[in-house]
Amino acid sequence: MPQPLPRLPTTVVGSYPQPAWLMDHDALRARLVPRVRAPELWRVPEPFLAQAQDDATILAIRDMERAGIDIITDGEIRRESYSNHFGNALEGIDRARPAEVIGRTGKPTVVPRVVGRVRRVRAVEVRDVAFARANTDRQVKITLPGPFTMTRQCKNEFYADEAELAMDFAAALNAEIRELKAAGADVIQLDEPWMQAFPAEARRYAVAAINRALQGIEGTTVVHMCFGYAAMVGDKPAGYSFLPELAAVDAAQISIEAAQPKFDLAVLRDLPGKTIMLGVIDLGSPEVETAEQVAARIRAGLAVLPADRLVPAPDCGMKYLPRERAFGKLQALAQGAAIVRRELGA
Repeated sequence: MPQPLPRLPTTVVGSYPQPAWLMDHDALRARLVPRVRAPELWRVPEPFLAQAQDDATILAIRDMERAGIDIITDGEIRRESYSNHFGNALEGIDRARPAEVIGRTGKPTVVPRVVGRVRRVRAVEVRDVAFARANTDRQVKITLPGPFTMTRQCKNEFYADEAELAMDFAAALNAEIRELKAAGADVIQLDEPWMQAFPAEARRYAVAAINRALQGIEGTTVVHMCFGYAAMVGDKPAGYSFLPELAAVDAAQISIEAAQPKFDLAVLRDLPGKTIMLGVIDLGSPEVETAEQVAARIRAGLAVLPADRLVPAPDCGMKYLPRERAFGKLQALAQGAAIVRRELGA
């Protein structure tokens, strides 16, 4: 059984730095966040790649444990990006002949094409969960790209309406999530950063698609919103263009970044009943926060929400950070949460 959670449980958003012997970091940065599969990014030849990814996953798990994180992930070590691992494993996706769409930054982005009805035909991340569950006694979270974000990260050449495409992505996610839960996942997180970039389209069909993906799923569920990796988005807006709408999603938790943007946390009152996974680690800063700096950011969250509705976390995934910096920031996260717990008498 996983360890019980304390008050103000700490977690990671998803990704952790992949070792340089496994992933070509320079090539990864040059590709930004790949939407199609990018096997050329791996340094280890294919016959040995799966074993190397397993070894690197254990390193990520041990780093999170040593840092004192309560809810861990597999670090997304086996992925070239947070979304292309799952999105390109579905039927109806043409991976061999990619197309271009306008990305979140307004620049052309190479994406897979949708040429038929999207369906899940095999498990994609089930082994990842089972492997993590076998290698830790902490609670395990697994992340998946959300249905709205996947809809924006492809070229639709089959569906008459993107809302219909999003619902088929959602059905595929729901089938995967059911098997992830059976494999031992304690927390399921859907990553939906593109809702922020395309709020008008998100208002039309994102919530319905997310709720279809989570239909019938028990246990803790999360929707993660962000402005993009700090390595690529330096100046972040002072507020979300799509946030109060998430009060209608069936997820128990909403994950937001707040440390780097430094926006007014009063907006969290627009999400009544939701637990907030609050970003209190600034991934755009090269300095490692002190425990007291993290504690101050958690206290700011507690000025708006009670402790039982707050989960301290980094702003976003840590994939693009140097490993030593990522580990130091996670240590500060755990230590800062411990300070506030003592203040609360927890």
